[in-house]
Formats: sequence, C-alpha cells, structure tokens
Amino acid sequence: MKRYICLFAIALILNSCSDVVEGINEDPNSITQSAYGNILTGAEVGNILLQTGESARRSGIFAGQYTGIDRQHLGFSQYNVTTSDFNGLWYDGFVNAYRNALVTEQSIVENNVGPVSQGITQVLQAQVIGTMASLYGDVPFEEAGSIEIQDPIIEEQEAVYGKIQDLLSEAITNLESNTGRPTGGSEIYFDGNPSKWIESAYTLKARYHMHTKAYDQAYQAAGNGISSLDNSMYGPHGTAADNSNLNYQFFEIQVRQADLIVSDFMVSLLQPGTDNPDPANYRGNSKTDETARFNFYFNSTSNGFQPNTINGFAAQEAPAPLVTLEENLLILAEAGLRSVNFNTGMAHLNDFRAFMSTGGYLRNIDISQLRYEPYTEADFEAGGIENPDGIAKEDALLREILEERYISLFGQIEPFNDVRRTLEDTGVRVPVDPNVGDRLPQRFLYPQTEIDRNDNLTTPIPDFFDPTDINL
Repeated sequence: MKRYICLFAIALILNSCSDVVEGINEDPNSITQSAYGNILTGAEVGNILLQTGESARRSGIFAGQYTGIDRQHLGFSQYNVTTSDFNGLWYDGFVNAYRNALVTEQSIVENNVGPVSQGITQVLQAQVIGTMASLYGDVPFEEAGSIEIQDPIIEEQEAVYGKIQDLLSEAITNLESNTGRPTGGSEIYFDGNPSKWIESAYTLKARYHMHTKAYDQAYQAAGNGISSLDNSMYGPHGTAADNSNLNYQFFEIQVRQADLIVSDFMVSLLQPGTDNPDPANYRGNSKTDETARFNFYFNSTSNGFQPNTINGFAAQEAPAPLVTLEENLLILAEAGLRSVNFNTGMAHLNDFRAFMSTGGYLRNIDISQLRYEPYTEADFEAGGIENPDGIAKEDALLREILEERYISLFGQIEPFNDVRRTLEDTGVRVPVDPNVGDRLPQRFLYPQTEIDRNDNLTTPIPDFFDPTDINL
C-alpha cells in the first residue's frame, strides 16, 4: 500500500496541470527498468486517473450531469473549449495508463512471469484504448505507447474497436490458464484474481459492443460478465492526501466547490420533495423511492449540490467504480430488449432492481429510504406508471433503462457515451439539452500537443460537434 500511495502521488503530479506535457514521447523515469509489479501498479493508478479524474468530470459536463459555474469549468459548460484543454487528458490515457500497461506486458513476457499477469495488462490496455476511442474517435492503437514512435499512426475508430475485442479475447484466454499471477499486492484491483478479471473482460467486451450498437454481441458478452458486487472493478482509495478519492481531492482538497456543481437536471431525477428543481423529472413512483440514492450521491452546499464527500459517492476512502455489476446488469437489460424481446429486457431490469432493493452499490445509507420493487408489463403499457404519455411499451421500457444507466453510472465516462449513442432515439433518450446553442458535444478534441507533432492525425481536424464514426 505504501508503494501504491507513492505511485499515486507521482501520477497526480503528472496529471496536476494540463500544460505540463512536454516530452510526452520521452521516458525520463526509465520505467522499463522497474520491476513489472511496480509498473503494473502504476498502470492501474493511471487507469483510475483516466476513468475517474478530469476526463470523467469533463464527460459529465458534456453529458449534462455537471454544470460549471466559474473559471475553466464555466467555459466547458458553455462549450468554449480549445485543443490545449485536452493536452493533459490525452496524456492521462496514452502515457499514465496505456504506456505503463504496455511496458508491464513487455516486462512480463520477457521475464516469463505467466499468462494471468499478461492477461491483466491486456484487459487494462483494452479498457484504456476503448475509453480513448470513445472520446476522441480515430486514435493510435498498433503504435500507441511506443517511446520510439513520435507520430503514431491514427487508426479508424471502428477498426480500433474491432482490435479491442480481439485483445480482450486474447486476454480471456490468458486469464483462463490460471497460472502466473502477479506478485502479491502489485495488482490493486483484484489482487490478481483471474476469475474476477475474466468477468471484467467480458463486461468490457459488452460495453464496447454497446458503443458500436452491436447489441446482440453485447448481450452475449454480458452473460459472462460481472456476476456480483464483490467482483466489480473499483479503484481503491485511502486516507492520505495523495491516495484519496479523486472527486474528494477535487472538491475538498483542491477547494474547487465554486467551480463545478451537479446540474439541476441530474438533481431533479433523484431529489424527492418540493425542493426538486423540476419535480416532473423525479423518478420516484409507487414502486420506487430514490431518497437513499440521492443522499449517497449528493450534498447540498452554498454553491449548489455537489458529490457527497462526507460519507457517500465521493468520500475520501470511497472506491471509484471502473467496471461494475450495475453496468453489466443494465447492459443485459438494454441489449436484451433491443436484440431479444421486451420480456427479456424487463427481466434483466428487475434483476437490477432486486440488486438495488438491498442497497446495491450504495454505501452508508438508510435502507428505509429506498424502494425498488419489480416492474410488470402493465407498468409499461399505455397509462402505466412508467408510461404516462402512451408510447409503445418497448419504448417505455427502453426509456427507463437508459435513464437508469444515466443515473447508475454517474461520475463515469459512460453517460457521455450513452448520450451520443442514443441521440437519434427521439422520445426515449435521456432528454439532455444543450447548455448553449442547439447542438450537444460529440467528442473530445485532439490535444494541441498531438496536433503540433503528429503528422498522421486525422485531417481535417474534427470539430467539437462532429460525431465520431460510430455515432454518425
């Protein structure tokens, strides 16, 4: 744990300023000379930074979950973004996370550590590249993370997703060998447990099939995905300043409360009572009480609602969700509805609600403040509690599942992916409206550091509102 804290501090220093990215293709720390266990820990810390740090907050702004109210984050909410705003975020993905995972795999192979350790690094690589492809579109893959290549070839987004699926399949094969686990303590998510890594790999396969709208394949993969809360992938955190939950660090240690708040729209979905900014949005009904989840997620401050840094979602020691049971259950629900039938989708949604009825992924809650009773077909028929506007029952169910994903994956990058993926699902998509103008953000911009040095970048450089290929 001491080594983990130190590595987290190093990663945070690298991440602390988006302008400090000179020498991105140099290797001043000679990480290839480090023991593979240390590099593996560093790769996992880098992945936490990517999945739950500024990239996730920025995604939350663009997905309508956060509102910037001052300084740089106010500009982001008004869609005033420049290429240099993404320098540090690109670095988080391709250096802090991906390069470390790649070098770890190379060290494992060179030292004959074993297939389980190699499989873990392959899952990490797929998770990182999948995230980067979802945000930026066309990205490096074959030449990504190579110190020797200063202008890696940019590959088409859809091709990258195909290669990610192949990489995850190879990882699963390696993990199934059940030999060659990493040294104790170096793997900080599951302590090298191959069964848990296999389940995460399948859920990631399902996630990326969802991105490309391959719903039948997503449903099949999720059937082998995360099967319990204990098998969910979380980034661990502690009580030291350097290894605290990243949202805790942002809102409490960095004192950025005056910069960013939870949006009124996000609050309105969960807040019970008359203080709700738009009571018509509240999800509660005769079978649902969202009070406990509201209290888990949010605290009221002088600036507005912000993530609960006291004893909930963003508490100092709160583990950060990376790949979870709730995501897998909701993939089964949406993909089951889209690729099989109504009853399949509803059954999986009720599996999720059964999970939530005992607390689910929530922590430190009053169990009396939640209710998630199973839904019936009648609830989605015209005039039912989930269909007051009389749309088709399949559409009413899809609307509920998409809204549930939007809430359950709060603080992660996936809601931004969902908002873009479902933009044409008029009438059932989560009704996120543009903060300004009439268009929603469609991607992260290529960083200025890459524009300045990589002649292989996609041309013309895509605009903030240009959809990535999978969302055309």
